[in-house]
Amino acid sequence: MNPLMLKRWNPYVVGLLIGVLSWATFLTMDKALGTSTTMVHLSGLATRAVAPEHFAANAYYAKEITPKNPFFDWQFFLVLALPLGAYAAKRLAGDREVERVPGLWAHRFGPSTLKRHAAAFVGGAVLLYGARMAGGCTSGHGISGGLQLAVSSWTFFMAMFASGVATAFLLFGKEGRRHV
Repeated sequence: MNPLMLKRWNPYVVGLLIGVLSWATFLTMDKALGTSTTMVHLSGLATRAVAPEHFAANAYYAKEITPKNPFFDWQFFLVLALPLGAYAAKRLAGDREVERVPGLWAHRFGPSTLKRHAAAFVGGAVLLYGARMAGGCTSGHGISGGLQLAVSSWTFFMAMFASGVATAFLLFGKEGRRHV
């Protein structure tokens, strides 16, 4: 069977492929694989359009957005390609299932998509804030920083998993694992 048509891939194979992609990124672009810098670039682009004097006086933008590190770089196109690739993978696998609210969430908190999306947004924002405090982004720490054995990345990783387990128990309790 064509591996592109599988609904789920072996996580070890995917991990190996992400590692190879990271090596290629380091070799060809001398940059770590990550995505959050794109958000900085987009906010800088918007700031420059609305308040060019603020953009010019902002030390963070001056450090992050330079001729060597422009607004639209390979990372920007990676961010665009991620949802397109996910959509293509879903179509190739023939997956027609759309799950707007996972069963466990609906069992515990009800079927509201608004409540589920709001919780996911807040959780993602907290995770991204923690990753940026550690000097990177979730993908940058999880993939590139972990491969480089960076202490900040491993610290972030351990804190992310520990808080994820604690949050799961807080939200769903022990009975969550028995939910069908």
